[in-house]
Amino acid sequence: MKFRVLVAVSTLALTLGIAGTGAAQAQSIAQALAAAYDHAPDLQSALLSAKSSAEDIVRAESAKRPTIGASLGGNYNWAVGPGAVGPGGTNPTGAFTGSSTFSAGLSYNQTIFDNFATEAQIEAARAGAEAAEYQIRNTEQNVLLDVVQAYMDVMTGQQLVALRQENLTFFRAQLQSAEDRLEVGEGTRIDVAQAEARLAQGEAGYRAAISSLEVSQATFQRLVGAAPRNLSGGHDFSRLIPGTLQSAIAEAETGHPAILLAKAGIRAAQAGSDAAQAAFGPNASVSGQVGTSYSTATGTSSGLSGQLGFQITVPIYAGGALGAGVRKANIEQIRSEVDAMGAYDQVRAAVIAAWSGIQSADAQITAAQAAVSAGQEVLEGVIQERDLGTRTTLEVLNAQAELTTAREGLINASSGKVVATFSLLAAIGRLTAADLGLPVEVKTAVPYTQTVEDVWQELRTVAD
Repeated sequence: MKFRVLVAVSTLALTLGIAGTGAAQAQSIAQALAAAYDHAPDLQSALLSAKSSAEDIVRAESAKRPTIGASLGGNYNWAVGPGAVGPGGTNPTGAFTGSSTFSAGLSYNQTIFDNFATEAQIEAARAGAEAAEYQIRNTEQNVLLDVVQAYMDVMTGQQLVALRQENLTFFRAQLQSAEDRLEVGEGTRIDVAQAEARLAQGEAGYRAAISSLEVSQATFQRLVGAAPRNLSGGHDFSRLIPGTLQSAIAEAETGHPAILLAKAGIRAAQAGSDAAQAAFGPNASVSGQVGTSYSTATGTSSGLSGQLGFQITVPIYAGGALGAGVRKANIEQIRSEVDAMGAYDQVRAAVIAAWSGIQSADAQITAAQAAVSAGQEVLEGVIQERDLGTRTTLEVLNAQAELTTAREGLINASSGKVVATFSLLAAIGRLTAADLGLPVEVKTAVPYTQTVEDVWQELRTVAD
């Protein structure tokens, strides 16, 4: 009877552990994701990269705008000449003379036509900045999915440690029972040895579970920036998942950041091809200067003077560089289209894999629950029959091992379904702070890009 009570208590403790570990002040998945979003160095690096790409737009646009410069210069002139002639002849010492000249001016230069090369370069820069923005979203998804995996690894590890600790308690009770039965002549030394062997195996499994949990906790802290505490695996993000596989694939093909990034890459490559073609056309520019000078030798100023000019150039031969540039740009455009097709295939495969993972996890959970229920009844029955002398201690130990395996399968399947759910959200492009409604400031370089594109921004400070 006491073994049935022990098994019942263990099952209740495990059920409570799976259902709501650390209900008091529980750290939810959403809280862990929000903390990781603010902490992740990879995400911050992607944001800085996007801001850097925004500056390429400004640099490209600057080719359409004038450049104005001011200059201020001066020269000091000196000379040594013969001295005055006196009664005794020529003075052998020379006379030193010197004067200074100062000048100041303004210059103006502007390209007024370059066969639309600048427009193509601006388009390429805009596409590059857009791609960098999508890279932020892609990095964001990868970071958040890693956090979910680490979160569930810790939860799974904690549950496995608790399960194997209960398993040790059971094996110790069985060893004690075997020894008691041996003392009264109802058991054998083989029963005791078998119980001791299973206890040793249980100790090893328990230590392995602790070691794995420590590794998972370290990974969690690296990603989130804080140690895990009272984790609770419940979430309501399943509402974001489409109802069918085909709708999930369609959503992924229109909204996944990797696909949007690939499309931006095609735009950039097309613009690069246009810029390479434009290099064969004419280029026209205007320039002007205005300035004045002053000489201390004469004490007069030259007055205000200036000049205005224009220049038109047409390339005739550049040693093959222009043709090579066009061919290279065309190859890059084709490569960007091939990369986009690869991105479509990868995203589609990821959606199907995640969708299948959820279905498989559901089936595994159902099977594991049935196995746990059946294993519970088998174990209780075998213990009763062992007490009546119709079963052996080894059969009790084997029944406990099968029940433990079923429980571990239930734990792993439950964790796998959560990970598969978030993997599907990532595959369709919705594992983002905005879609999840996380209480964070969404990282984006769009405001920075809009600020630096201001034509007067060079005259004032731009906030990072």
